[in-house]
Amino acid sequence: MNKAVVGTKTMVVSPHYLASKAGNAILEKGGNAFDAAIAVSACLAVVYPHMTGLGGDSFWLAYSAKDNDVSAYNGSGRTGAGVTREQYADCASIPFRGIKSVITVPGMVNSWDAVLKKYGTMPLADVLAPAIEYASNGFPLSEDHHVNTVKNVDVLKKDQDMAAVFLPENRVPDINERFIQADLAHTLKQLAERGRKDFYEGELAERIISSLQAKGGLLTVEDFAAHRGSWEEPLSSTYRGYTMHQVPPNSQGFVGLMALNILENYDLSAIPHGSYDYYHLLVEALKRSFQDRNAFLTDPDFSPIPLDKLLSKSYAKEMTGDIRMDQASDPFTQPIGSDTAHAAVVDAEGNAVSFIQSLYFEFGSGIVAGDTGITMQNRGSFFSLEPDHVNTLEPNKRSFHTLMPALAMKNGRPAILYGTQGGEGQPQTQTAIITRIIDYGMNPQQAISEPRFVWGRTWGEDTQELKIESRVADEVAGKLAAAGHIVNRVEAVDKIMGHANAIVRDEQGFLHGGVDPRGDGAAIGR
Repeated sequence: MNKAVVGTKTMVVSPHYLASKAGNAILEKGGNAFDAAIAVSACLAVVYPHMTGLGGDSFWLAYSAKDNDVSAYNGSGRTGAGVTREQYADCASIPFRGIKSVITVPGMVNSWDAVLKKYGTMPLADVLAPAIEYASNGFPLSEDHHVNTVKNVDVLKKDQDMAAVFLPENRVPDINERFIQADLAHTLKQLAERGRKDFYEGELAERIISSLQAKGGLLTVEDFAAHRGSWEEPLSSTYRGYTMHQVPPNSQGFVGLMALNILENYDLSAIPHGSYDYYHLLVEALKRSFQDRNAFLTDPDFSPIPLDKLLSKSYAKEMTGDIRMDQASDPFTQPIGSDTAHAAVVDAEGNAVSFIQSLYFEFGSGIVAGDTGITMQNRGSFFSLEPDHVNTLEPNKRSFHTLMPALAMKNGRPAILYGTQGGEGQPQTQTAIITRIIDYGMNPQQAISEPRFVWGRTWGEDTQELKIESRVADEVAGKLAAAGHIVNRVEAVDKIMGHANAIVRDEQGFLHGGVDPRGDGAAIGR
Protein backbone atom coordinates (compact mmCIF):
# COMPACT_ATOMS: atom_id res chain seq x y z
CA MET A 1 0.00 0.00 0.00
CA ASN A 2 2.95 2.34 0.63
CA LYS A 3 5.14 1.65 -2.41
CA ALA A 4 5.05 4.35 -5.07
CA VAL A 5 5.33 3.65 -8.79
CA VAL A 6 8.58 5.15 -10.14
CA GLY A 7 9.07 6.34 -13.71
CA THR A 8 12.25 7.57 -15.31
CA LYS A 9 10.59 9.81 -17.91
CA THR A 10 6.82 10.13 -17.51
CA MET A 11 4.03 9.61 -14.98
CA VAL A 12 0.24 9.55 -15.14
CA VAL A 13 -2.03 9.31 -12.08
CA SER A 14 -5.82 9.30 -12.02
CA PRO A 15 -8.67 7.81 -9.97
CA HIS A 16 -9.44 5.18 -12.63
CA TYR A 17 -6.88 2.81 -14.08
CA LEU A 18 -8.36 2.91 -17.59
CA ALA A 19 -8.04 6.70 -17.70
CA SER A 20 -4.41 6.43 -16.55
CA LYS A 21 -3.77 3.86 -19.28
CA ALA A 22 -5.31 6.19 -21.87
CA GLY A 23 -3.04 9.04 -20.82
CA ASN A 24 0.01 6.80 -20.92
CA ALA A 25 -0.96 5.54 -24.40
CA ILE A 26 -1.06 9.13 -25.68
CA LEU A 27 2.42 9.75 -24.26
CA GLU A 28 3.71 6.59 -25.94
CA LYS A 29 2.29 7.82 -29.24
CA GLY A 30 4.36 11.00 -28.95
CA GLY A 31 1.83 13.30 -27.35
CA ASN A 32 2.86 15.63 -24.57
CA ALA A 33 1.50 15.99 -21.03
CA PHE A 34 -1.30 18.29 -22.18
CA ASP A 35 -2.50 15.91 -24.88
CA ALA A 36 -2.39 13.06 -22.36
CA ALA A 37 -4.23 15.08 -19.71
CA ILE A 38 -7.15 15.73 -22.05
CA ALA A 39 -7.28 12.03 -22.91
CA VAL A 40 -7.40 11.24 -19.18
CA SER A 41 -10.08 13.89 -18.62
CA ALA A 42 -12.27 12.57 -21.42
CA CYS A 43 -11.82 8.96 -20.29
CA LEU A 44 -12.81 9.85 -16.74
CA ALA A 45 -16.02 11.34 -18.16
CA VAL A 46 -16.77 7.87 -19.52
CA VAL A 47 -15.37 5.37 -17.00
CA TYR A 48 -16.05 7.46 -13.86
CA PRO A 49 -19.39 8.96 -14.92
CA HIS A 50 -20.78 9.24 -11.39
CA MET A 51 -17.96 11.65 -10.54
CA THR A 52 -17.41 13.70 -13.68
CA GLY A 53 -18.64 14.29 -17.20
CA LEU A 54 -19.09 16.60 -20.16
CA GLY A 55 -21.86 18.39 -18.27
CA GLY A 56 -19.44 19.56 -15.56
CA ASP A 57 -16.57 21.96 -14.89
CA SER A 58 -12.79 21.66 -14.62
CA PHE A 59 -9.77 23.60 -13.35
CA TRP A 60 -6.20 23.23 -14.61
CA LEU A 61 -2.67 24.10 -13.49
CA ALA A 62 -0.26 23.77 -16.41
CA TYR A 63 3.52 24.02 -16.36
CA SER A 64 5.13 24.55 -19.77
CA ALA A 65 8.78 23.51 -19.88
CA LYS A 66 9.28 25.63 -23.00
CA ASP A 67 7.94 28.78 -21.32
CA ASN A 68 9.14 27.84 -17.81
CA ASP A 69 5.84 29.14 -16.54
CA VAL A 70 2.79 27.96 -14.59
CA SER A 71 -0.65 28.96 -15.88
CA ALA A 72 -4.10 28.40 -14.40
CA TYR A 73 -7.22 27.74 -16.42
CA ASN A 74 -10.66 28.36 -14.97
CA GLY A 75 -13.06 26.02 -16.73
CA SER A 76 -16.12 26.75 -14.62
CA GLY A 77 -19.42 27.92 -16.04
CA ARG A 78 -21.64 30.91 -15.28
CA THR A 79 -25.31 31.01 -14.54
CA GLY A 80 -27.65 31.75 -17.40
CA ALA A 81 -28.34 35.39 -18.24
CA GLY A 82 -31.98 34.93 -17.30
CA VAL A 83 -31.44 33.03 -14.04
CA THR A 84 -32.54 35.05 -11.00
CA ARG A 85 -33.43 34.53 -7.35
CA GLU A 86 -37.03 35.43 -8.13
CA GLN A 87 -37.39 32.18 -10.07
CA TYR A 88 -36.88 30.37 -6.77
CA ALA A 89 -39.38 32.42 -4.77
CA ASP A 90 -41.16 29.23 -3.70
CA CYS A 91 -37.92 27.58 -2.50
CA ALA A 92 -36.05 27.98 0.78
CA SER A 93 -32.89 27.15 -1.16
CA ILE A 94 -31.91 26.04 -4.64
CA PRO A 95 -32.73 22.31 -4.95
CA PHE A 96 -29.68 20.04 -4.83
CA ARG A 97 -31.07 17.79 -7.57
CA GLY A 98 -33.34 18.03 -10.56
CA ILE A 99 -33.74 20.48 -13.41
CA LYS A 100 -33.81 23.55 -11.14
CA SER A 101 -30.24 22.78 -10.09
CA VAL A 102 -29.04 22.96 -13.73
CA ILE A 103 -28.36 26.68 -13.98
CA THR A 104 -24.66 26.93 -14.93
CA VAL A 105 -23.13 26.26 -18.33
CA PRO A 106 -20.70 23.31 -18.22
CA GLY A 107 -17.12 24.44 -18.83
CA MET A 108 -15.08 21.26 -19.19
CA VAL A 109 -15.36 20.78 -22.95
CA ASN A 110 -14.28 24.38 -23.48
CA SER A 111 -11.25 23.76 -21.25
CA TRP A 112 -10.14 20.87 -23.48
CA ASP A 113 -10.13 23.23 -26.44
CA ALA A 114 -8.27 25.95 -24.53
CA VAL A 115 -5.55 23.65 -23.17
CA LEU A 116 -5.08 21.85 -26.49
CA LYS A 117 -4.81 25.10 -28.45
CA LYS A 118 -2.28 26.65 -26.09
CA TYR A 119 -0.08 23.65 -25.30
CA GLY A 120 -1.17 20.53 -27.16
CA THR A 121 0.38 18.81 -30.15
CA MET A 122 -2.33 16.34 -31.20
CA PRO A 123 -5.78 16.81 -32.78
CA LEU A 124 -8.81 16.60 -30.51
CA ALA A 125 -9.98 13.49 -32.33
CA ASP A 126 -6.80 11.63 -31.37
CA VAL A 127 -6.97 12.45 -27.65
CA LEU A 128 -10.69 11.61 -27.50
CA ALA A 129 -10.18 8.24 -29.19
CA PRO A 130 -9.72 6.20 -25.97
CA ALA A 131 -12.84 7.72 -24.40
CA ILE A 132 -14.83 7.00 -27.55
CA GLU A 133 -13.68 3.38 -27.50
CA TYR A 134 -14.74 2.86 -23.87
CA ALA A 135 -18.09 4.57 -24.39
CA SER A 136 -18.79 2.60 -27.57
CA ASN A 137 -17.56 -0.86 -26.61
CA GLY A 138 -17.93 -0.68 -22.86
CA PHE A 139 -15.66 -1.16 -19.87
CA PRO A 140 -15.86 -3.10 -16.59
CA LEU A 141 -18.01 -1.08 -14.20
CA SER A 142 -15.94 -0.11 -11.15
CA GLU A 143 -16.79 -0.87 -7.54
CA ASP A 144 -17.02 2.85 -6.78
CA HIS A 145 -19.45 3.35 -9.69
CA HIS A 146 -21.55 0.42 -8.45
CA VAL A 147 -21.61 1.61 -4.82
CA ASN A 148 -22.66 5.11 -5.83
CA THR A 149 -25.34 3.75 -8.16
CA VAL A 150 -26.84 1.73 -5.32
CA LYS A 151 -26.66 4.79 -3.06
CA ASN A 152 -28.40 7.04 -5.61
CA VAL A 153 -30.97 4.72 -7.22
CA ASP A 154 -33.87 6.97 -6.26
CA VAL A 155 -32.13 9.99 -7.81
CA LEU A 156 -31.36 8.09 -11.02
CA LYS A 157 -34.96 6.92 -11.43
CA LYS A 158 -36.43 10.42 -11.39
CA ASP A 159 -35.20 11.35 -14.87
CA GLN A 160 -36.09 8.97 -17.71
CA ASP A 161 -32.95 9.77 -19.69
CA MET A 162 -30.78 9.32 -16.60
CA ALA A 163 -32.32 5.95 -15.79
CA ALA A 164 -31.89 4.76 -19.38
CA VAL A 165 -28.13 5.31 -19.09
CA PHE A 166 -27.31 4.29 -15.53
CA LEU A 167 -30.03 1.74 -14.76
CA PRO A 168 -30.10 -0.39 -17.93
CA GLU A 169 -33.02 -2.81 -17.91
CA ASN A 170 -34.19 -0.95 -14.78
CA ARG A 171 -31.49 -2.45 -12.56
CA VAL A 172 -28.15 -1.58 -10.97
CA PRO A 173 -25.29 -2.98 -13.09
CA ASP A 174 -22.95 -5.39 -11.35
CA ILE A 175 -19.29 -4.73 -10.55
CA ASN A 176 -17.18 -5.55 -13.63
CA GLU A 177 -20.26 -5.78 -15.85
CA ARG A 178 -19.66 -4.32 -19.32
CA PHE A 179 -21.07 -0.81 -19.23
CA ILE A 180 -21.79 0.85 -22.59
CA GLN A 181 -22.84 4.47 -23.14
CA ALA A 182 -23.88 4.56 -26.78
CA ASP A 183 -25.37 8.06 -26.70
CA LEU A 184 -22.27 9.51 -25.03
CA ALA A 185 -20.11 7.71 -27.61
CA HIS A 186 -22.05 9.43 -30.40
CA THR A 187 -21.62 12.80 -28.66
CA LEU A 188 -17.87 12.28 -28.26
CA LYS A 189 -17.55 11.29 -31.92
CA GLN A 190 -19.41 14.45 -32.87
CA LEU A 191 -17.04 16.52 -30.72
CA ALA A 192 -14.03 14.78 -32.27
CA GLU A 193 -15.29 15.72 -35.72
CA ARG A 194 -16.67 19.21 -35.10
CA GLY A 195 -14.84 20.46 -32.02
CA ARG A 196 -15.74 22.82 -29.21
CA LYS A 197 -18.01 25.01 -31.31
CA ASP A 198 -20.59 22.27 -31.74
CA PHE A 199 -20.95 21.87 -27.97
CA TYR A 200 -21.52 25.57 -27.35
CA GLU A 201 -22.93 26.98 -30.58
CA GLY A 202 -23.83 24.11 -32.90
CA GLU A 203 -26.28 21.28 -33.35
CA LEU A 204 -25.15 19.55 -30.17
CA ALA A 205 -25.76 22.68 -28.11
CA GLU A 206 -29.27 22.94 -29.57
CA ARG A 207 -30.04 19.32 -28.65
CA ILE A 208 -28.76 19.80 -25.11
CA ILE A 209 -30.79 22.96 -24.56
CA SER A 210 -33.91 21.57 -26.24
CA SER A 211 -33.88 18.61 -23.87
CA LEU A 212 -33.26 20.70 -20.77
CA GLN A 213 -35.94 23.24 -21.64
CA ALA A 214 -38.46 20.45 -22.25
CA LYS A 215 -37.81 19.43 -18.64
CA GLY A 216 -38.27 22.99 -17.35
CA GLY A 217 -34.65 24.13 -17.57
CA LEU A 218 -33.58 27.78 -17.43
CA LEU A 219 -30.46 27.72 -19.64
CA THR A 220 -30.64 28.92 -23.25
CA VAL A 221 -28.67 28.50 -26.46
CA GLU A 222 -27.46 32.07 -25.95
CA ASP A 223 -26.03 31.10 -22.54
CA PHE A 224 -24.05 28.26 -24.10
CA ALA A 225 -22.84 30.44 -26.97
CA ALA A 226 -21.64 33.10 -24.53
CA HIS A 227 -19.52 30.73 -22.44
CA ARG A 228 -15.81 31.41 -22.16
CA GLY A 229 -13.24 30.04 -19.74
CA SER A 230 -10.17 32.06 -18.78
CA TRP A 231 -6.41 31.73 -18.46
CA GLU A 232 -5.30 33.32 -15.20
CA GLU A 233 -2.24 33.83 -13.05
CA PRO A 234 -2.17 31.11 -10.41
CA LEU A 235 -2.17 32.01 -6.74
CA SER A 236 1.11 31.25 -5.02
CA SER A 237 2.69 31.12 -1.61
CA THR A 238 5.74 29.41 -0.14
CA TYR A 239 6.11 26.47 2.22
CA ARG A 240 9.49 25.33 3.52
CA GLY A 241 11.38 26.17 0.32
CA TYR A 242 8.62 25.19 -2.14
CA THR A 243 6.48 27.56 -4.18
CA MET A 244 2.90 26.36 -3.86
CA HIS A 245 0.40 27.07 -6.67
CA GLN A 246 -3.39 26.99 -6.67
CA VAL A 247 -6.11 28.22 -9.04
CA PRO A 248 -7.51 31.63 -8.00
CA PRO A 249 -11.16 32.25 -7.04
CA ASN A 250 -13.85 31.27 -7.72
CA SER A 251 -11.84 28.17 -6.67
CA GLN A 252 -11.34 27.51 -2.96
CA GLY A 253 -7.65 26.86 -3.69
CA PHE A 254 -6.47 29.72 -1.46
CA VAL A 255 -7.68 27.71 1.56
CA GLY A 256 -4.88 25.21 0.94
CA LEU A 257 -2.33 28.01 0.86
CA MET A 258 -3.71 29.65 4.01
CA ALA A 259 -3.53 26.39 5.95
CA LEU A 260 0.11 25.86 4.96
CA ASN A 261 0.96 29.46 5.90
CA ILE A 262 -0.40 28.76 9.38
CA LEU A 263 1.36 25.41 9.70
CA GLU A 264 4.68 26.94 8.63
CA ASN A 265 4.77 28.60 12.04
CA TYR A 266 5.14 25.17 13.65
CA ASP A 267 8.00 22.68 13.41
CA LEU A 268 5.93 19.75 12.18
CA SER A 269 9.00 17.55 11.83
CA ALA A 270 9.30 17.69 15.63
CA ILE A 271 5.69 16.54 16.02
CA PRO A 272 5.30 12.78 15.57
CA HIS A 273 3.25 11.94 12.51
CA GLY A 274 -0.09 10.40 13.39
CA SER A 275 -0.03 11.83 16.91
CA TYR A 276 -2.77 13.86 18.58
CA ASP A 277 -0.78 17.06 18.03
CA TYR A 278 -0.45 16.31 14.30
CA TYR A 279 -4.16 15.79 13.66
CA HIS A 280 -5.29 18.54 16.03
CA LEU A 281 -2.98 21.15 14.54
CA LEU A 282 -3.95 20.39 10.93
CA VAL A 283 -7.65 20.51 11.75
CA GLU A 284 -7.34 23.80 13.63
CA ALA A 285 -5.32 25.43 10.83
CA LEU A 286 -7.93 24.35 8.30
CA LYS A 287 -10.86 25.55 10.42
CA ARG A 288 -9.44 29.06 10.48
CA SER A 289 -8.90 29.00 6.72
CA PHE A 290 -12.48 27.81 6.16
CA GLN A 291 -13.83 30.74 8.14
CA ASP A 292 -12.36 33.23 5.67
CA ARG A 293 -13.33 31.08 2.70
CA ASN A 294 -16.97 31.09 3.82
CA ALA A 295 -16.89 34.84 4.35
CA PHE A 296 -15.38 35.82 1.00
CA LEU A 297 -15.41 33.14 -1.68
CA THR A 298 -17.54 33.71 -4.76
CA ASP A 299 -17.07 35.00 -8.30
CA PRO A 300 -14.51 37.81 -7.85
CA ASP A 301 -16.18 39.73 -10.68
CA PHE A 302 -19.11 40.27 -8.31
CA SER A 303 -17.42 40.71 -4.94
CA PRO A 304 -13.80 41.58 -4.05
CA ILE A 305 -11.74 38.95 -2.21
CA PRO A 306 -8.86 40.32 -0.07
CA LEU A 307 -6.32 37.76 -1.22
CA ASP A 308 -3.30 39.92 -0.38
CA LYS A 309 -4.34 39.87 3.26
CA LEU A 310 -5.56 36.26 3.33
CA LEU A 311 -2.33 34.91 1.84
CA SER A 312 0.07 37.10 3.83
CA LYS A 313 2.48 35.45 6.25
CA SER A 314 1.66 38.07 8.88
CA TYR A 315 -2.03 37.17 8.76
CA ALA A 316 -1.13 33.49 9.10
CA LYS A 317 0.98 34.32 12.14
CA GLU A 318 -1.94 36.23 13.61
CA MET A 319 -4.25 33.24 13.14
CA THR A 320 -1.91 30.99 15.11
CA GLY A 321 -2.49 33.17 18.16
CA ASP A 322 -5.72 31.55 19.26
CA ILE A 323 -4.85 27.95 18.43
CA ARG A 324 -4.85 25.99 21.67
CA MET A 325 -3.14 22.64 21.52
CA ASP A 326 -5.42 21.23 24.22
CA GLN A 327 -8.79 22.44 22.93
CA ALA A 328 -10.79 22.30 19.69
CA SER A 329 -12.34 25.47 18.32
CA ASP A 330 -15.85 25.47 16.88
CA PRO A 331 -16.22 27.62 13.75
CA PHE A 332 -19.04 27.13 11.27
CA THR A 333 -18.77 25.59 7.82
CA GLN A 334 -21.24 24.97 5.04
CA PRO A 335 -22.16 21.69 3.35
CA ILE A 336 -20.25 21.04 0.15
CA GLY A 337 -20.61 18.33 -2.49
CA SER A 338 -18.22 15.44 -2.84
CA ASP A 339 -17.96 14.13 -6.38
CA THR A 340 -14.76 15.02 -8.20
CA ALA A 341 -11.87 13.48 -10.10
CA HIS A 342 -8.27 14.75 -9.89
CA ALA A 343 -5.47 13.60 -12.17
CA ALA A 344 -1.95 14.65 -13.07
CA VAL A 345 0.54 14.04 -15.88
CA VAL A 346 4.26 14.73 -16.31
CA ASP A 347 5.98 14.07 -19.64
CA ALA A 348 9.59 13.46 -20.68
CA GLU A 349 10.11 17.12 -21.65
CA GLY A 350 9.18 18.27 -18.15
CA ASN A 351 5.70 19.57 -18.94
CA ALA A 352 3.30 19.01 -16.05
CA VAL A 353 -0.47 19.21 -15.61
CA SER A 354 -2.52 18.99 -12.42
CA PHE A 355 -6.26 19.16 -13.11
CA ILE A 356 -9.59 18.41 -11.50
CA GLN A 357 -13.14 18.06 -12.79
CA SER A 358 -16.55 17.48 -11.30
CA LEU A 359 -20.33 17.21 -11.55
CA TYR A 360 -20.56 18.47 -7.91
CA PHE A 361 -22.71 15.71 -6.32
CA GLU A 362 -22.52 12.06 -7.36
CA PHE A 363 -24.30 11.93 -10.74
CA GLY A 364 -24.62 15.73 -10.59
CA SER A 365 -28.14 17.05 -10.99
CA GLY A 366 -29.59 13.64 -11.77
CA ILE A 367 -30.49 14.97 -15.22
CA VAL A 368 -29.21 13.65 -18.55
CA ALA A 369 -29.64 15.95 -21.55
CA GLY A 370 -31.89 13.86 -23.79
CA ASP A 371 -30.11 11.51 -26.19
CA THR A 372 -26.68 13.16 -25.73
CA GLY A 373 -25.68 10.92 -22.84
CA ILE A 374 -24.44 14.02 -20.97
CA THR A 375 -25.10 14.21 -17.23
CA MET A 376 -25.59 17.83 -16.19
CA GLN A 377 -23.85 19.23 -13.12
CA ASN A 378 -25.71 20.75 -10.17
CA ARG A 379 -22.95 23.21 -9.27
CA GLY A 380 -25.47 26.06 -9.29
CA SER A 381 -27.27 24.59 -6.30
CA PHE A 382 -24.54 25.98 -4.08
CA PHE A 383 -25.60 29.58 -4.73
CA SER A 384 -27.43 31.23 -1.86
CA LEU A 385 -30.89 32.77 -2.25
CA GLU A 386 -30.12 35.31 0.48
CA PRO A 387 -29.63 38.66 -1.31
CA ASP A 388 -26.87 39.82 1.08
CA HIS A 389 -24.89 36.56 0.94
CA VAL A 390 -21.49 36.86 -0.77
CA ASN A 391 -22.38 33.89 -3.00
CA THR A 392 -25.93 34.97 -3.76
CA LEU A 393 -27.50 33.81 -7.03
CA GLU A 394 -27.20 36.34 -9.86
CA PRO A 395 -27.20 36.13 -13.67
CA ASN A 396 -23.89 35.42 -15.47
CA LYS A 397 -22.13 34.51 -12.22
CA ARG A 398 -19.67 31.76 -11.31
CA SER A 399 -20.37 30.04 -8.01
CA PHE A 400 -18.07 29.37 -5.07
CA HIS A 401 -16.20 26.32 -6.40
CA THR A 402 -14.60 23.48 -4.46
CA LEU A 403 -12.29 22.31 -7.27
CA MET A 404 -8.62 23.01 -6.49
CA PRO A 405 -5.75 21.24 -8.30
CA ALA A 406 -2.35 21.90 -6.73
CA LEU A 407 1.23 22.11 -7.98
CA ALA A 408 4.41 22.76 -5.97
CA MET A 409 7.59 24.06 -7.58
CA LYS A 410 11.16 23.78 -6.32
CA ASN A 411 14.28 25.15 -7.96
CA GLY A 412 12.17 26.35 -10.88
CA ARG A 413 10.73 22.92 -11.76
CA PRO A 414 7.52 21.07 -10.89
CA ALA A 415 8.26 19.06 -7.76
CA ILE A 416 4.86 17.85 -6.51
CA LEU A 417 1.52 17.62 -8.31
CA TYR A 418 -1.38 16.70 -6.06
CA GLY A 419 -5.13 16.86 -5.58
CA THR A 420 -8.16 14.91 -4.49
CA GLN A 421 -11.84 14.25 -4.86
CA GLY A 422 -13.99 15.28 -1.93
CA GLY A 423 -15.52 18.79 -1.92
CA GLU A 424 -15.06 20.13 1.60
CA GLY A 425 -12.35 17.52 2.12
CA GLN A 426 -10.12 18.73 -0.73
CA PRO A 427 -8.04 21.31 1.20
CA GLN A 428 -7.95 18.94 4.19
CA THR A 429 -6.62 15.98 2.22
CA GLN A 430 -4.22 18.19 0.28
CA THR A 431 -2.82 19.56 3.54
CA ALA A 432 -2.35 16.07 4.96
CA ILE A 433 -0.62 14.83 1.80
CA ILE A 434 1.72 17.76 1.31
CA THR A 435 2.84 17.88 4.95
CA ARG A 436 3.52 14.15 4.86
CA ILE A 437 5.66 14.54 1.75
CA ILE A 438 7.53 17.73 2.72
CA ASP A 439 7.68 17.55 6.52
CA TYR A 440 7.84 13.79 7.03
CA GLY A 441 9.66 12.64 3.89
CA MET A 442 7.00 10.18 2.76
CA ASN A 443 6.71 9.03 -0.83
CA PRO A 444 3.40 10.00 -2.49
CA GLN A 445 1.86 6.56 -2.13
CA GLN A 446 2.54 6.41 1.59
CA ALA A 447 1.36 10.00 2.06
CA ILE A 448 -1.96 9.12 0.41
CA SER A 449 -2.38 5.72 2.04
CA GLU A 450 -1.79 6.79 5.65
CA PRO A 451 -4.95 7.32 7.77
CA ARG A 452 -6.86 10.48 6.91
CA PHE A 453 -9.51 12.74 8.40
CA VAL A 454 -12.33 14.97 7.20
CA TRP A 455 -13.68 17.67 9.49
CA GLY A 456 -17.01 19.41 9.04
CA ARG A 457 -20.20 18.91 7.17
CA THR A 458 -20.34 17.14 3.85
CA TRP A 459 -23.54 17.44 1.83
CA GLY A 460 -26.50 15.68 3.38
CA GLU A 461 -24.89 15.64 6.82
CA ASP A 462 -25.58 18.45 9.27
CA THR A 463 -22.58 17.88 11.50
CA GLN A 464 -19.21 19.23 12.54
CA GLU A 465 -17.81 15.78 13.12
CA LEU A 466 -14.15 14.98 12.83
CA LYS A 467 -14.29 11.77 10.85
CA ILE A 468 -11.08 9.79 11.21
CA GLU A 469 -10.19 6.41 9.85
CA SER A 470 -10.17 3.67 12.49
CA ARG A 471 -6.49 2.96 11.82
CA VAL A 472 -5.75 6.08 13.89
CA ALA A 473 -4.60 4.88 17.32
CA ASP A 474 -7.24 4.57 20.03
CA GLU A 475 -5.21 6.82 22.32
CA VAL A 476 -5.05 9.55 19.66
CA ALA A 477 -8.78 9.35 18.91
CA GLY A 478 -9.58 9.50 22.61
CA LYS A 479 -7.41 12.54 23.16
CA LEU A 480 -9.00 14.34 20.20
CA ALA A 481 -12.44 13.66 21.67
CA ALA A 482 -11.32 14.87 25.09
CA ALA A 483 -10.14 18.13 23.49
CA GLY A 484 -13.64 18.77 22.16
CA HIS A 485 -13.48 17.32 18.65
CA ILE A 486 -16.64 15.42 17.73
CA VAL A 487 -14.81 12.26 16.77
CA ASN A 488 -16.47 9.69 14.51
CA ARG A 489 -14.23 6.72 13.75
CA VAL A 490 -15.10 5.45 10.28
CA GLU A 491 -13.80 2.47 8.32
CA ALA A 492 -10.10 1.73 8.28
CA VAL A 493 -9.87 2.74 4.61
CA ASP A 494 -12.98 4.85 4.03
CA LYS A 495 -14.17 6.28 0.70
CA ILE A 496 -15.53 9.38 2.44
CA MET A 497 -11.91 10.57 2.62
CA GLY A 498 -11.90 11.05 -1.16
CA HIS A 499 -9.66 9.74 -3.92
CA ALA A 500 -6.28 11.49 -3.98
CA ASN A 501 -3.37 11.36 -6.46
CA ALA A 502 0.14 12.74 -6.39
CA ILE A 503 3.35 12.84 -8.44
CA VAL A 504 6.71 13.73 -6.87
CA ARG A 505 9.89 14.45 -8.84
CA ASP A 506 13.00 13.46 -6.88
CA GLU A 507 16.49 14.99 -7.04
CA GLN A 508 17.51 12.53 -9.78
CA GLY A 509 14.56 13.54 -11.94
CA PHE A 510 12.69 10.27 -11.37
CA LEU A 511 8.91 10.54 -11.01
CA HIS A 512 7.12 8.85 -8.10
CA GLY A 513 3.38 8.32 -8.52
CA GLY A 514 0.78 7.54 -5.87
CA VAL A 515 -2.96 6.88 -6.12
CA ASP A 516 -5.61 6.32 -3.50
CA PRO A 517 -6.34 2.82 -2.17
CA ARG A 518 -9.83 4.19 -1.48
CA GLY A 519 -10.52 4.42 -5.24
CA ASP A 520 -9.96 2.59 -8.53
CA GLY A 521 -6.93 4.50 -9.79
CA ALA A 522 -3.51 3.68 -11.13
CA ALA A 523 -0.11 5.33 -11.39
CA ILE A 524 1.66 4.51 -14.65
CA GLY A 525 5.25 5.57 -15.28
CA ARG A 526 7.86 4.74 -17.85
